[in-house]
Amino acid sequence: QAQLVESGGGLVQPGGSLRLSCAASGFTFNIYAMSWYRQAPGKERERVAAITANGGNTDYLHSVKGRFTISRDNAENTVYLQMNSLKFEDTAVYYCYAQKSTASRGLEDYWGQGTQVTVSS
Repeated sequence: QAQLVESGGGLVQPGGSLRLSCAASGFTFNIYAMSWYRQAPGKERERVAAITANGGNTDYLHSVKGRFTISRDNAENTVYLQMNSLKFEDTAVYYCYAQKSTASRGLEDYWGQGTQVTVSS
């Protein structure tokens, strides 16, 4: 069955960097748009970055623009989130999300289990 497995989270100091990875399996990765979401304690889940199926277009949450970069490798069925200049407020559980919508089948989507990112001095 479809599966998304995130990795790369951890503890980092303010100003540091982390690279998250999300390995996909069980579905046709290269026809799904991919996103990274995050959820901090007591807050709603928010979309951090998104990338189209062919990687041609990206979109970012305003607060991470210029610091985070989403990319994908369709040959490796993996999506990445490079996070630089990390701030305390970036602390959250980060989730990988895959989605595809067609007229015939509607929305087909999958979530990963999440990886914790903690920015602390």
